[in-house]
Order: sequence, then structure tokens, then C-alpha cells
Amino acid sequence: MPGCFKKTLFALASLISFLSFILIVVAMGTPKWMTGNILCKTGADLVNATDPELVKFIGEIYYGLFRGGKIRQCGLGGRRSKFTIFPHMVKKLNTGLHVMIIMFLCVAIFFSLVSFGFCILNAIKVPYRAIKGPAGVCLWNFLAGGFVVLAVTSFMAAVKLHHLTERIANFRENIFQFVILEEHFEDCFWICVASATAHAVNLLLIAISGINFPTIKTKTEEVNVTAEDIMY
Repeated sequence: MPGCFKKTLFALASLISFLSFILIVVAMGTPKWMTGNILCKTGADLVNATDPELVKFIGEIYYGLFRGGKIRQCGLGGRRSKFTIFPHMVKKLNTGLHVMIIMFLCVAIFFSLVSFGFCILNAIKVPYRAIKGPAGVCLWNFLAGGFVVLAVTSFMAAVKLHHLTERIANFRENIFQFVILEEHFEDCFWICVASATAHAVNLLLIAISGINFPTIKTKTEEVNVTAEDIMY
């Protein structure tokens, strides 16, 4: 049976693994990975809008991995619309990269659950096989955190290198052209970063659990038995 200290560490690691699983699921289902301001360039150029008038042509956009929405401002007031990435819009994006992001997160979810199960196992008993012990827990946490990092990095590449926000903003816009004024990574993106950090914390906890701390031994007094003690 593992000691009380190791039980506590593995129980905490299991809680962190399950929390990471929840964070990834929430992030994938929430449509706010990125927000930004979009300028209706075609409308502004038609009326030769100056700086004070450009406000009438600046809208907003937000999106996640599966859906999003935008407010079009082309001089006639804002028009709200919502959209879904699948199945139509993904054809206009970098399909392979976008699907890879989702796959990376799905694999990270799987390894987070595996890590959760192995942490529970190590908190209950000492496994017979090494792969089920701390080495296995480290492996699953490393893989889970690594796939989350791959997903986050791929999303950043899609936004910065493949102009994901601009492509989404101009989807099915035959008349007006939109340009991106500014864009920001939102909470769901940072939730995934927090998930990867959680697995790094788990690796630290497992490393601490392998440290053998010295035990404090109390010095017992030697009992001297004399002949007089035996007589009595």
C-alpha cells in the first residue's frame, strides 16, 4: 500500500487530470476562442469615409472551433449573423490544420482520462507493472499536455499565418470585403493553455512522490540491568 503522503499526491494529481479533461471539453464547445474588430473596407471606400465616420463601418467577430458570429457594419446599421464551421465554411479554411486542432484536443481528452484512472490506481495501491506506476502516469500526462500544446500552437498558426479571422469574416461575402483591425485570443484559448499547465503540475507532483524523505527516528534509551534488579 502507498504511504499517506503518496496517496495525497496521487489523489491531487487525479483531481488535476479530471479538471484538465473538463477544461478541454468546455473550451471545445464554447464559440469564443478569438474575437476581433472588422472593417467593411468596400463600404468605407464607397463613401470615402474619414476617421470619425469609420465607426459606422467597424463591426465585430467571434468564433471557436465549430461556430461563431459577427456583426456587419457597412454604413446602414449593424447586422448580426451566426455561422458554423462545419460542413461548409471549413472548405474555405485550411481544412487539414483545422481538423488537426480538433483531433489533437480529442487525443488530449483521452490521455487526460487515462491519466486520471492511473492516478486513482496509484493512490489505492502500488501497481505490479512499472507502466501502471508513476512512470506510466508521467507518460500519460506528458502526452496529454503535449497534444494540448500542439493544438494551441496549431490554432495560433492558423490565425497568424493562414489569416483565419479574415477568411471567416469574408465567407460568402460577394459584395463587401472585410479587413481585420485587431484580434484577441479569448478565454477558451487560455483555458487550453491552463490545461497544458495542469499536466505540467502533475508531472511535478509525480516527481515529488518519488522522493524518499528521511524518516525521523527517536533514540531509545538503553536499559541497564544490574544484579540487584534481577534479585528484586
